[in-house]
Amino acid sequence: MNTSVHASPSVQTGLTSATAAMAAVADPADVPRPLQPSGPCSPWWGLPLLRDMRADYLGFVTRLHQQHGDLTRMRLGYEDAWDLMHPDLVREALITHADQLIRWERGMEVFEQVFGQSVLVTEGATWQRQRRMLMPAFTPKRVAGYAQLMTDAARRALDAAVPAGQGRALVPVDALWTDVAMDVILRTLFSESAQADARDAAWATQTLSEAAFREMFMPFTLPDWLPLPGKADKRRALRALKGLVQRHIDARQSEAPVADGASGKPERSDLLHMLLALRDESTGETLSPQEVLDQCLVTFQAGHETSATTLLWWTTLMAQHPEAAERARAEVDAVLQGGVPGPEHLAQLPWLGATLKEALRLYPPIAALMNRRTTAPITLGGVAVPQGALLRITPWVLHRDARWFAQPEQFQPERFLDGAPPIPKGAWIPFGLGPRVCIGQHFAMLG
Repeated sequence: MNTSVHASPSVQTGLTSATAAMAAVADPADVPRPLQPSGPCSPWWGLPLLRDMRADYLGFVTRLHQQHGDLTRMRLGYEDAWDLMHPDLVREALITHADQLIRWERGMEVFEQVFGQSVLVTEGATWQRQRRMLMPAFTPKRVAGYAQLMTDAARRALDAAVPAGQGRALVPVDALWTDVAMDVILRTLFSESAQADARDAAWATQTLSEAAFREMFMPFTLPDWLPLPGKADKRRALRALKGLVQRHIDARQSEAPVADGASGKPERSDLLHMLLALRDESTGETLSPQEVLDQCLVTFQAGHETSATTLLWWTTLMAQHPEAAERARAEVDAVLQGGVPGPEHLAQLPWLGATLKEALRLYPPIAALMNRRTTAPITLGGVAVPQGALLRITPWVLHRDARWFAQPEQFQPERFLDGAPPIPKGAWIPFGLGPRVCIGQHFAMLG
């Protein structure tokens, strides 16, 4: 999972203006881009730039790319900020120099309030240990075992949305996919889902996401007990989400141990069971109770909102392009022939998969603020970058660069079909890149 702000409603408000900025200037392929870092000049240590970024971050970075090229540098307060807008630069930073980078400290301070010392927040040996222990729970084979849970969640939501005997109905798709995504998370984590849990958890995750986006642009976080706008909701959301997760953990740990597997009940296969059973292969160490709680919270926040947002944009794009939707429907009908979808069908549904990948290109759930700090001097594209620099990567800009995606504003799923021109590595990074690539990417694509 990446250090990033998901495409929450606050971020998505900048999508329209960012698109307009792209259209208002020359095609990126026609703009000369000498690899020399440049950037906007601003008085007052760049504070006006910070104001513009907070008002419309995606639009700001889009204009920055158009006006200053692939590698930019500017002073933002005490920060030496560099923006990387070329796939080669992104790969060089996140892969070649991965050991000389850490996540942006301010982002980690904000996320730690919710996620504690989880795999999203930790660094160094602690992160390596957690990542190593968690990987078995998110392998493609393991994730495939969650397919039935996802199918059940979708069927339940659609059955509730469409009255019996009717073939179709008008439903608010944002609420539909929010419910489906939360149902999947609850079933995957705990093998069960309750309407009250889903409603409370959905509200809590949305509230915490909005609070994180507000605080990300502040130099420090004011205490949550202060009577400021949004603080009371943030406190209630934290209590609700942590209380829900802890209740399930306590109930699971209070279950009587099963001797020799002879309980008469099938062995649990949910994510909480996996987390409680994990052992470090090198030391035999288990996750601490706090780590189990924190990893469950990460699954809620990172797994729910990104999935719901992606499904919402995918549905919108398919509604806007009925010919693509009809082709996907025909493909599904031909492959499934009325059967239940499963992971074994993914390879047989290339067009459906391409529509999802194109939706992730146009509206990446991690749209911005994929930031890293250099812990040693490095070079990017032959340019010396000093220790302590803040590197910023914006998938939104990479995904809409006409050099890699012809007619980048258009929905063209055929870009992702076999036989299409190859996409440069690093140009499409909805799940990040390098060692910090999203641990749940297989889960997301299966969903």
